[in-house]
Amino acid sequence: MHKVSATLVTRALALASFGGLVLGASIAVTGQSPPPIQGVTGTIATEGTIKDVHEAGNTVIVGTVDGVEHVFHYTKELLVHGGKGSEALRGLRPGSTVVVHYTVDGAGEAAHEIDRVGDEGLKSTEGVVTRVDRGRKQFVIKFPDGKTETFRLTDRAAEDAGKDAGRATKDGSQVVVYYSDEGGQKVAHFFKKIP
Repeated sequence: MHKVSATLVTRALALASFGGLVLGASIAVTGQSPPPIQGVTGTIATEGTIKDVHEAGNTVIVGTVDGVEHVFHYTKELLVHGGKGSEALRGLRPGSTVVVHYTVDGAGEAAHEIDRVGDEGLKSTEGVVTRVDRGRKQFVIKFPDGKTETFRLTDRAAEDAGKDAGRATKDGSQVVVYYSDEGGQKVAHFFKKIP
């Protein structure tokens, strides 16, 4: 009888160990992030209008062109074109046009960068992308008058260069480019294909 008990105990321990292994493996797999999907995961950029800024709650509410209101959460690491953190947010007023660069996680939408568009922020221009050089972080735009101009890409814009610019060079589509003038060179912060 003592022998049977030892066998049962051994089997029970083996089963418990196996169960713990399976549970531990499933928790490890669950904790992993899914692979990035272009335009769905990773950093996403959207253009919109500031509806409200809640510094106490670290949130910015932005209404997009399609009528959707997004509530973006941010940290002190938020980069606002022309400044860093909540100090630069004070310049954003309801009605200001912005481009928000954000990621989506289980907690919601997290803003990493906000670019002001207009007089106090980025300028915009339209043209056809004729060449993209990801290695040099540059692309060339051809304007309706036939002239071309080379834009340098920010690191974030260079990450996105494979999305819209790659497709635009294949079919000659129009794009709008949001840029700043830094030391006499135009630096693209964001661009999108014009439908």
